[in-house]
Amino acid sequence: MLDIPRLRVLRAVIATGSIRASAASLGYTPSAVSQQLAALQRETGLQLFERSGRGIEPTAAGRTLAAEADTLFEAFSRVERVVGDLRAGRVGSLSIGYFGSAGATWLAPTVAALRAEFPDLRLDLLLTEFTPGDPDVDIFVEETGTERPGTVEVRRLADDPYFAVVRADDPLAGLPQVPLADLARRHWVDNDLREGPCRQVLLNACAQAGFSPSFVVETHDYRTAMSFVATGIGLTVVPSLGIGELPAGLTTVALVAPTPVRHLGLAVKKSIAQHPAARRAVELLEGLVFAGRSRAS
Repeated sequence: MLDIPRLRVLRAVIATGSIRASAASLGYTPSAVSQQLAALQRETGLQLFERSGRGIEPTAAGRTLAAEADTLFEAFSRVERVVGDLRAGRVGSLSIGYFGSAGATWLAPTVAALRAEFPDLRLDLLLTEFTPGDPDVDIFVEETGTERPGTVEVRRLADDPYFAVVRADDPLAGLPQVPLADLARRHWVDNDLREGPCRQVLLNACAQAGFSPSFVVETHDYRTAMSFVATGIGLTVVPSLGIGELPAGLTTVALVAPTPVRHLGLAVKKSIAQHPAARRAVELLEGLVFAGRSRAS
């Protein structure tokens, strides 16, 4: 294996035509340059220079080796640039996992900002709600009894209370809040595709209030459930983040005694946590959560 610093000295001497000049450009002493050249000749078994008057002249072998080394040093320069770009977060990739309502609310502004600040960064978006994956940054609903692996840093992102969505002519409309138990005899429109943590939060709260919801229609998402509420068939209960813009003729009512609340977490792989783009993604998401709280208050 050829010594890379010695090849660099060889190229400098041939480029400058002088041991003294190359020593000055490299920050070496002339003696150190001569020693490096001698060692390279022993290493290669080639005569790379010959005496010419009071100086030295590269041989054909020396010129050929220096020319071939140009390609090597161009590659090294590219690698060094990539290292600098990776350190600055300008290249590479970042995967972000999300669930439906988080994606609808927070993902677009986060991705837009990351694309503007890191234009060479490839972003991979994973809907982990239905297709579990292993993203670098993951927005998730905390689940009782489930712990994230030790390879990730986890923080609480937001608390997301549930609201009843009812028609504007419903007797509950206009009330500042309603005890959850008051919904026990009402018809409910289901809005969850699976028995996941979001559903479990709601069922646990209803059990605490002493009843089990009476679902008369089963839908698989919040928007569809609200369209059924608009027909008068029943009410639905939705996390705040999933409400968005209400269809005409509907309103929300806060729930108490107890208030169902899902806890939203943010997991970041420790291996990527210091990547500038990963840090920025966390800042953006936390900023959006804070802005949402400020508007709500």
